[in-house]
Amino acid sequence: MIKVKFILALLAALSLTALAHENKDSEQGVFIGVDTPPGKVVQAFHMALNTGNVDQARVLLAEDLTVYEGGGVERSADEYANHHMLSDMKYLAAVETKTIEQKVMVFGNVAISISRSHIQGTFNEKARDYEAMETIALENQNGQWLIKHIHWSH
Repeated sequence: MIKVKFILALLAALSLTALAHENKDSEQGVFIGVDTPPGKVVQAFHMALNTGNVDQARVLLAEDLTVYEGGGVERSADEYANHHMLSDMKYLAAVETKTIEQKVMVFGNVAISISRSHIQGTFNEKARDYEAMETIALENQNGQWLIKHIHWSH
C-alpha cells in the first residue's frame, strides 16, 4: 500500500513538473504546501546548505538517502554529507538562488517537493545564470519528516 501511495505521489509530482514547464514564463510563481511539516523540512535543508551548516543539513536526511545530480548518484546520507554536500555548500555560497515556485504534496507518510529556482552568480570564475529543477521525496519516520531522495537538474 505504501509503494502504491509513493508511486501515485511520484506520478503527481511528475505531472506538476510537466505543468511547471508549460507555464515556465509565468511572472508569478506558485507556492503550495510550503508551510506543511515536510515543506518546512525542505526549507530548513536549503537554509542549512546556504549557510554551510553541515550538522543541520545532515540531521534532516534519512540514512538510506539517494541523491541524483549531474549524472552521478550518492546512496546514503553519510556518502552525501562527506562528499558532495560540502561542494554544494561552497557553490551555493558563491551564487544567488531565488525560488520561482515550489509545490509540496503530502500523501500519508510520504511527501514530494518539486521546485524551480533561478541561479545566478560566478563560481570558479565562470558566470552562472540558469533555471534549476529540484525534486525532494520525504518520509515520515517515527514522527519526523526526513529527506529520502533528492534530484537536482538544470
